[in-house]
Amino acid sequence: MVTSPSSDKLKPSTIRIGRRYRAKRLDGPYDAIVIGSGIGGLTTAACLSKAGQKVLVLEQHYTAGGYTHSYARNGYEWDVGVHYIGDMGSPHTLGRRLFDYITDGKLQWAPMDEVYDRFYLGDKVVNLRAGKEGLRQSLLEAFPDEREAIDGYIRLLGKVSDGMQWYTLSKLTPGILDPLIHKGLDVALPDCFNRTTREVLGELTDNEELIGAITGQWGDCGVTPSHSSFMVHALIAKHYLYGGFYPVGGASEIAKTIIPVIQASGGEVFTYADVTDILLEKGRAVGVRMADGEEIRAPRVISNAGIINTFEKLLPEEGRQIAGYRHKREHITPSMPHIGLYIGLKGTPEELGLPRTNYWIYPSADHDDNVERFLKDPDHSEYPVVYISFPAAKDPDYQNRWPGTSTIEIVAPTTWDMFEPWQDTTWGKRGEDYETLKARITDQLLEIMYQKLPQLRGKVDYVETSTPLSTAWFCRYGRGELYGLDHNPERFEQDWLRPKTPIPGLYLTGQDILTCGVVGAMIGGLITTLAIRGWRGASLAKRIFVG
Repeated sequence: MVTSPSSDKLKPSTIRIGRRYRAKRLDGPYDAIVIGSGIGGLTTAACLSKAGQKVLVLEQHYTAGGYTHSYARNGYEWDVGVHYIGDMGSPHTLGRRLFDYITDGKLQWAPMDEVYDRFYLGDKVVNLRAGKEGLRQSLLEAFPDEREAIDGYIRLLGKVSDGMQWYTLSKLTPGILDPLIHKGLDVALPDCFNRTTREVLGELTDNEELIGAITGQWGDCGVTPSHSSFMVHALIAKHYLYGGFYPVGGASEIAKTIIPVIQASGGEVFTYADVTDILLEKGRAVGVRMADGEEIRAPRVISNAGIINTFEKLLPEEGRQIAGYRHKREHITPSMPHIGLYIGLKGTPEELGLPRTNYWIYPSADHDDNVERFLKDPDHSEYPVVYISFPAAKDPDYQNRWPGTSTIEIVAPTTWDMFEPWQDTTWGKRGEDYETLKARITDQLLEIMYQKLPQLRGKVDYVETSTPLSTAWFCRYGRGELYGLDHNPERFEQDWLRPKTPIPGLYLTGQDILTCGVVGAMIGGLITTLAIRGWRGASLAKRIFVG
């Protein structure tokens, strides 16, 4: 689960990873420039660095890490994007092998409770336990008459996971081979692969509550069952099949352990490094221009800024024409924006009774109807989902850094229209009406938390709230979108969403070329590395994909 960067009320955090940019600190020439220090960009930079390349990563935020950064305020610390990650319990999973590779094995993981996700579907509660049998028994306990549907669903997860390997590898093939690859994918991928989640599950059961429970993690991709690709749903479910894990020391440890790998080959990760333009010469990407006017050259430019930002804000019109972007833009949409609450409490998680379990709170099991009602009238409708996470309880090192305290994070969807009137205002100076709106939303979400955790009433010491404007300000997502591009079936039919662009020297990385989530974006970073390295990346591919 990922959420917004930082709240927009007080000064930036004291947790700053990376080196502050100054033109005089540049130490070129560089083999590649990466725009953005999210996990996709850091992964590509680290993998290239391990191949002996000197890579420069440029991050406009005050700290590196993108959605994996942390911030501290008033004696508390929050991980703004990383709430839990799957597949970290074994050193043999793809995600864990890749994390170990790009951090030299320095990043450590702590397991959550056996029940790592709890779904409140109106009055019905479903506890999701770790393990394949744990998932099966969790669903059977709640729906004892649905054994056949549940077993059929679990079999589908494996089929989609197997097919995903072929889909991922298709991102590396030259465009000229697309017709051949499409024929191969038609054979390799199961029929359910890129249909809607609701359509696929509707063929297994007509029990709407069971479908609601199976899709209880829809917030992890930001798209409800009737609109999401079943591929994404299945990948998320399979990703958490053996439970949730948390980085020991907090999410900032991710960038902190990757950056030394980048530096080992002479590279660097600069913060406050605002790229305004990708430079083209004779139709080829040759470098970037910074906000201070400095031009930095390199034979390769790799954008982790997101598809829409790359083509609409960083590239000149010439680049958009070369890429044929105008027509392609019709087939992609930004994902849903969100609200984030960052809560601090006096007392340890044990004293406050905080679990290492995520709470997903829904008005009912009909996720599509819940969202539709909310979008029609957000001021008077229940939130379609309220997600509550307990980072201080999940991180075994938290008390060493912030003794005697705890933190909670709440995430809920919202609309861009609600905050659009303030889109041209400055962070921290948006006016009284904006603060009043935020206060109303904060009270609403806190009350939902108190209903599930009544022992916390009167215990909240500090709270601040972020809006889609925070995401737009810190991460440059124009409409405050959370997961980059929407994860609907049409998006996954776009062959052009791949690392290598039609512009020579320009590559893409991160969640938009594959899927959302930390591991999805990280594998996107690996795929970009393989696209750049070609046959020279064969040993890396074998090490990560095969083990």
